[in-house]
Amino acid sequence: MEALRASSLPSFTYPLISRTIFEKPIIQIPLTKKVISSVPINLSKNAKFKNFTAISPTVLSTEESENSSSLDQETEAENREEKFDWYAQWYPVIPICDLDKRRPHGKRVLGIDIVIWWDRNENEWKVFDDSCPHRLAPLSEGRIDQWGRLQCVYHGWCFGSSGDCKFIPQAPRDGPPVHTSKKACVAVYPSCVQNNILWFWANADPLYKDIHLKKKPPYIPELDDPSFTNMMMSRDIPYGYEVLIENLMDPAHADREGGKPLEISLQKLDINGFTAKSTGNSIFIPPCLYYSFYSLGGDPSKQSTTSVGTTEEPASPVPQKRALLIFYCIPVSPGNSRLIFASPRNFGVWIDRVVPRWIFHIGQNLILDSDLYLLHVEERKLMDVGPLNWHKSCFVPTKADALVVAFRKWLNKYGGTQVDWGTKFSRLLPPTPPREQLFNRYWSHTVNCSSCSLAYKRLNTLEIVLQVVSIASIGIVAAGKQGIMSAVARNTLVSMAVLCFVASKLLSHFIYKTFRYHDYDHAFR
Repeated sequence: MEALRASSLPSFTYPLISRTIFEKPIIQIPLTKKVISSVPINLSKNAKFKNFTAISPTVLSTEESENSSSLDQETEAENREEKFDWYAQWYPVIPICDLDKRRPHGKRVLGIDIVIWWDRNENEWKVFDDSCPHRLAPLSEGRIDQWGRLQCVYHGWCFGSSGDCKFIPQAPRDGPPVHTSKKACVAVYPSCVQNNILWFWANADPLYKDIHLKKKPPYIPELDDPSFTNMMMSRDIPYGYEVLIENLMDPAHADREGGKPLEISLQKLDINGFTAKSTGNSIFIPPCLYYSFYSLGGDPSKQSTTSVGTTEEPASPVPQKRALLIFYCIPVSPGNSRLIFASPRNFGVWIDRVVPRWIFHIGQNLILDSDLYLLHVEERKLMDVGPLNWHKSCFVPTKADALVVAFRKWLNKYGGTQVDWGTKFSRLLPPTPPREQLFNRYWSHTVNCSSCSLAYKRLNTLEIVLQVVSIASIGIVAAGKQGIMSAVARNTLVSMAVLCFVASKLLSHFIYKTFRYHDYDHAFR
């Protein structure tokens, strides 16, 4: 979402250091260097890519339309056996800064319910299946006991670091050790911390226990670079993964009125994603990562193109200003997704030390709200026509939609046209809830954000204090005798009561619209 570039570049969060550190990340994504991966990259023997420069207002000619249709047919015919495995990937779950070590956290990713908890015995985060093997109660509603074990609060079963059951209160002490049965164990998902984000591997098969030694999540050095800011935000979105990525890849919708031609060049597309070049360089690494980086104030004539189409500028005594927009788009369930957003930059870093993180979340939430209802309805219309008919149903005559078209092409060719939910869902979208629930910020963001939840509690406390001061001031005036209290004192107390009452009402309105519910009406914007 390009509007985030303007409103969200001031970023902040205090970096947390995890014990899970990768000295040599297998996948590195620096600003001006090519992506490095030790994972085998499957390329088609007959792969055909078109390199084009996109100019927004230009309508495709009949010949170009026929060529595009022909290319789509070739795309379907080529490499039918080469498919993207949705369950053999790393998925980001939540920023570490928003996790509380004192309690377990429940999340859903790719239709999988997981529980995240801090194992103080091994000093690392664990990701388990969010289901107690006893009666399938959610472990995320449990607690961390005094011995550092994950405890189910339904019947008190306790589990250790490897998912093994450590204690069953109902089992006789002198009876058979039923807690050692394999049926008493909880499935454990491989997990790791990278770029201050908790990741998990979407397959609990013991064969993948050490998968992080062979394949690691995409790594972005700027998120760990102390010379860059490191603010993160996450929010649950009431529309699907596909629509979320399309929206973030669309640079034109941020300027709906008075838009201008856009030059976009698609440089590569294969099973490992695609790269493109416009005002900045954009890269999509499936399934979740889409990011763009920009150089501010650089001299284009002095830049050189690398093998992957990014640019490198010769070293100069003055560091070049750089900024990134990083989006982690996470499939949750049909009609629901989660966004983790970061905007590191190497200028204005001091702002992070002055402005609290929740202040920036106000503007970012407002931007997400601006498109929320539109995309929620759009997803249902796309579901009616079917993912294979996207190109036929959506009229995209200008090259401003080049990134969106490229994503749909990747999804249809390699991703099976949509997220693979297995047998968990019927693939039907949930019914549209009332607007109050659709735009609800409390459950989609505030309660899951450490900065916003703390601000919400403190501002509510301040509101109560203002109300108490207002009532107390009126009470003092009413209880005071005419001769004891001067007119100046009485007027001062009355004025204070009025001001505190008005301030509490304004603060209450601010809290409600910032942290709970803020409707967005385009007609009056």
